[in-house]
Amino acid sequence: MTAVPRDNRPDIADLLAFYASAGVDEALEDEPVNRFAEAASKPPERAPATVTPPTGEKGAALPRSTSVSRAEMGERQAAAPAVRAPSGTATVPDEAQAALARQLAMTAATLDELRQHMAAFDGCNLKYTAKNLVFADGNPNAAVMLVGEAPGRDEDIEGLPFVGRSGRLLDRMLAAIGLDRTSAYIANVIPWRPPGNRTPTPHETEICRPFIERQIELVNPKVLVNLGGPSAKTLLNTPEGILRLRGNWRVHTTASGIAIPAMPTLHPAYLLRTPAHKKLAWRDFLEVKAKLRALG
Repeated sequence: MTAVPRDNRPDIADLLAFYASAGVDEALEDEPVNRFAEAASKPPERAPATVTPPTGEKGAALPRSTSVSRAEMGERQAAAPAVRAPSGTATVPDEAQAALARQLAMTAATLDELRQHMAAFDGCNLKYTAKNLVFADGNPNAAVMLVGEAPGRDEDIEGLPFVGRSGRLLDRMLAAIGLDRTSAYIANVIPWRPPGNRTPTPHETEICRPFIERQIELVNPKVLVNLGGPSAKTLLNTPEGILRLRGNWRVHTTASGIAIPAMPTLHPAYLLRTPAHKKLAWRDFLEVKAKLRALG
């Protein structure tokens, strides 16, 4: 064995100490490899062509570091599940759509025409997530009209307002004052179910407002019953909460100037969650019964 020169021993010890501190604990090859020399002997590689980074949800661009080659992009697109677009194009709620809704509602001479206009109207994005247009139920010649906020899951499936648990409770409330769906007319401010039963946005409400206002005008009931705060606030133009509004007669004025007595009351869905307040709704419905009797 050849002895290592004495002058080099400190350098080897320092090198071994450096390897140990760097975590090197095993030699992979007997001879060292000069990676710099290998790199210098190879021709430079062309960088892969990149494409514009894909966008994320809601149009937000992904980080710049996600630029990929065309081949990788093709693989990703092939692996991605196909997304079927809706039959129409969803629109952003704005004043132009509200103006179109007002124009269509104004030109409807009958409830059938109004329903046709609403079915053809593409200005509300709720239409593209709902299964059915929920127009109305009951007797359009009835003396009382009840208006809620928006359809729920059961209503969306059947295309009729108030057919789930809330609807069954409403039927019992009507029966308590001698009414049913053959002697009442029922509708909603919003005719399409918001996804996940979320609260409709102010823009969505304003777009749908002309349709329900025209619907009330065409039905021309003797008494209007606002079921819940959103219906009362929209149709009575008031910021007050339903617990302050309920039990007090208000007036809904149509576009043609007809004043209709309106009774704000608690929504059946609220009563299912807060049964202790059913007595308040009962008082309100007794007021409705008395008003109908007084008006003949």
